[in-house]
Amino acid sequence: MRLTTKGRYAVTAMLDLALHAQQGPVSLADISERQGISLSYLEQLFAKLRRGSLVTSVRGPGGGYQLSREMTDIQVVQVIDAVNESVDATRCQGLGDCHSGDTCLTHHLWCDLSQQIHEFLSGISLADLVNRREVQEVALRQDMRRANGRAPQLEKIEASAIE
Repeated sequence: MRLTTKGRYAVTAMLDLALHAQQGPVSLADISERQGISLSYLEQLFAKLRRGSLVTSVRGPGGGYQLSREMTDIQVVQVIDAVNESVDATRCQGLGDCHSGDTCLTHHLWCDLSQQIHEFLSGISLADLVNRREVQEVALRQDMRRANGRAPQLEKIEASAIE
């Protein structure tokens, strides 16, 4: 089972946005600084999240992004789906050609696991994550680190990795 960087970073960025939503629109530069995700990568992710109707953009001074609806109404699986990510435990992307062009012995087991993961992520909203004590502790640490001028190292992510 593999969830790629694209899906992980999309969920991380959306959670950061949700955690800072009460402060108004959140800039991608702020998310980039707090989460150590390159700004150009975030721009690509948020274009997909906007097309998926999960965020809206606010232009002008003090602009940025905000959630398009309440945190309770945005499920983790919607974020992953919006960036064209799949949670697939099969080696054949569910096509059933995993054993020399035919279905392998364990194909249906891995399909069932993929479905269970999808259902699990469907049951978790951004609000559920925001309300977790450990998430709040990490967010506080990140905000304090930023206030003290120590930002995390940005990872080098190629723009082509999004496609």
